[in-house]
Amino acid sequence: MQGVRTMERFRTRTALLALTAASGLLLTACGGSADSGGSKAADRPEYGAGEPAPAHGDLDGTSERDDLREDPDHLSTFALDVDTASYDYARRALADGRLPDPSTVRPEEFVNSFRQDYDRPDGDGFSVTVDGARTDDEDWSLVRVGLATRTTERSGERPPAALTFVIDVSGSMDEPGRLDLAKESLSVMTDRLRDEDSVALVTFSDEAETVLPMTRLDGNRDQIQDAVSDLDTQDSTNLGAGVETGYETAVEGLREGATNRVVLVSDALANTGDTDADAILERIAGERREHGITLFGVGVGSDYGDALMERLADKGDGHTVYVSDSGEARKVFSEQLPRNVDLTARDAKAQVAFDPETVEEFRLVGYDNRRVADEDFRDDRVDGGEVGPGHTVTALYAVRTEPGAEGHLATATVRWLDPETRDPHEETGDLETDALHGSLRAAPSRFQVTAVAAYFADALRSRDDRHDRLPGAPAGFGELADRARVLSDTTEDGAVRELARAIEQADRQRD
Repeated sequence: MQGVRTMERFRTRTALLALTAASGLLLTACGGSADSGGSKAADRPEYGAGEPAPAHGDLDGTSERDDLREDPDHLSTFALDVDTASYDYARRALADGRLPDPSTVRPEEFVNSFRQDYDRPDGDGFSVTVDGARTDDEDWSLVRVGLATRTTERSGERPPAALTFVIDVSGSMDEPGRLDLAKESLSVMTDRLRDEDSVALVTFSDEAETVLPMTRLDGNRDQIQDAVSDLDTQDSTNLGAGVETGYETAVEGLREGATNRVVLVSDALANTGDTDADAILERIAGERREHGITLFGVGVGSDYGDALMERLADKGDGHTVYVSDSGEARKVFSEQLPRNVDLTARDAKAQVAFDPETVEEFRLVGYDNRRVADEDFRDDRVDGGEVGPGHTVTALYAVRTEPGAEGHLATATVRWLDPETRDPHEETGDLETDALHGSLRAAPSRFQVTAVAAYFADALRSRDDRHDRLPGAPAGFGELADRARVLSDTTEDGAVRELARAIEQADRQRD
């Protein structure tokens, strides 16, 4: 099974150390409950995902933590991701009567498309929730690591926004649901932004042009609306020139104390100039690093360059969404973007340490393009994810425990930098085996929604009868759709109802 880690050598090493160490090497802990879903690692004196353990030395002067660092197969490290474009694009494909290309299906974006009920922190940073449920597959469980930022409502005003919109006006954007959707969305958003906010407008086809420099909304809304109305399609797609000019315009209009962001609206079908994400990003590397300008990608169109947009956003310190109709576009531009122009964390990474005494194997579901070397968890020069207020980030693991194992199962740590001071911070949570729910159906509704979304993505990616699917997976789309329909009634959540509908459409396409 791809990504599965084996723990056998750790159990052997631990057993030997236990015979020679003066203090004994206890890797399990008491505490935790099914209600709490875990306790703080600071309450335990043993090893954790982010914190060095006490020096339990053996006879040759080494420590257990040193052994774990030398061969850290018990660790899983990734950069946080709040993208949802993959799920929304899959729904668009299914609505059009076709299954999405498996290469465009990123399970973490399916999982993160749904509301969660994690506790929220009081200030900037994250809360950490770790819970899990046993599946029908023997000794296999699903473990959920949930991270949440504060709500968007807090005392005081958010910082002003300085947004540079980079709009694709190439010929392919002439299709209904592309440039017309972008224009409608920008017009609505202009009315929703505050007087102290600013916008700039850059267009690109075979060349890029700044059609509106950074302009305050106060007293200039008509001018901005006129610039949006005049947008029209032209020729080929030089996306690289558009991004480069967009960042140059953002730097020229940079506002201290504001959230400076480039918003790229495109079908990402680049065919002129630089068409490689790394080459495009290299051209604007200085502006990104020096000024901390983040990239927000908005994908449109039934034929969409998903891979290019996703890589641009991941490596450009931002995230992506996909919109297929005016309702989704209105939500993104008039609600999400104006509300979440603030950042609460930069370069956020998560590291999960699975206890080799209780865990035999584990696999992170998705995050294929967001993996980080375990030793780079605390290297703040290594890119993580940028996260704003009101967000949740969920990672799901398939975990096989030792038969009859009891005690500590996993410790999850999130590390991030303060957006203004760049000071590092960490928060940690634990999970014990006795806190695992006895079955998926006994788990909370939101946990079950997470599992269904992951199963759906896994089935869309597999397209065959391979035997390494997620544990507890239903026999087919029909059974999965039944679960989703029940959950839509339980949660009374329209998004879960849409999930059930998408699974039903996939079931029809598979027949």
